[in-house]
Amino acid sequence: MKAQTKTTFNNRTASAAGSIHYRTVKANGLNVFYREAGPKDAPTILLLHGYPTSSHMFRDLIPLLSGKYHVVAPDLPGFGYTETPDRTQFNYTFDNLAKTMQAFVDELGLKRFAIYVFDYGAPTGFRLALANPEKITGIISQNGNAYVEGLSSGGWNLIQRYWEHDTRENRDALRTFFTTEGTRFQYFTGVSDSTLIAPEAYTMDQHFLDRPQSAEIQLDLFKDYKTNVALYPKFQAYFRTYKPKLLAVWGNKDPFFLPPGAEAYKRDNPNAIVKFYDTGHFALETHVQEIGIDILKFMATLPG
Repeated sequence: MKAQTKTTFNNRTASAAGSIHYRTVKANGLNVFYREAGPKDAPTILLLHGYPTSSHMFRDLIPLLSGKYHVVAPDLPGFGYTETPDRTQFNYTFDNLAKTMQAFVDELGLKRFAIYVFDYGAPTGFRLALANPEKITGIISQNGNAYVEGLSSGGWNLIQRYWEHDTRENRDALRTFFTTEGTRFQYFTGVSDSTLIAPEAYTMDQHFLDRPQSAEIQLDLFKDYKTNVALYPKFQAYFRTYKPKLLAVWGNKDPFFLPPGAEAYKRDNPNAIVKFYDTGHFALETHVQEIGIDILKFMATLPG
């Protein structure tokens, strides 16, 4: 009976440790929503999502990591359940996204952490790394780009045209990205088995894209994305100078961020490990188990 009671208690303790908590904290004047799981005294992993999604994209990854690690996944301003102020009250730029995440990290008292960066999470997370090199224990980049060779011409030509010529016509030409068809394109392109894509993933993203002002906010961020490309040399210098342990886990059929962008990490960082998966942009939708195993192996090599 005692052995059975002990087993039941251990199972309950493990279950509680793996529970995901849904919280909000004030950062940079905004109510920032985040998901948190795992023991708080364990090494921390900060998960930074991309466009057009939210921390919901990590719903299946967090349970795989939280048995051993403290996992924190916020929603960026303008995305998910984080407060979305009016454009007249908040400047939607990547510098300001990073400023908000810096305030978020400070509010939670995160002293040392690994970062998982995806899509928009990459330029946001790399700004954090530039400002806090002492805090970063390692980097996991899942289709998170920092090299011009990673930008596909087909996925970026309309956006680059907007950077070069800020006209109403070029801005309006990007509105197809925010349609249901545009969102589904991001999820399904390059995926060999479409039955692995959970419908709640892209329908939830579309729900948030359909909110008032959302399209204008996203267009502001599209316009500002050129500042990320301008920072690529500084990101690369960071990799060369600090040589953080880095794992690139990449959907090799991503229509936006190409495999050469993953391989380029090895040019500046001899510690970089690059792994490809036969899938598209949202690799966690189809390969979360494989990526989770690779992340756990990688995390075991990092300093505490």
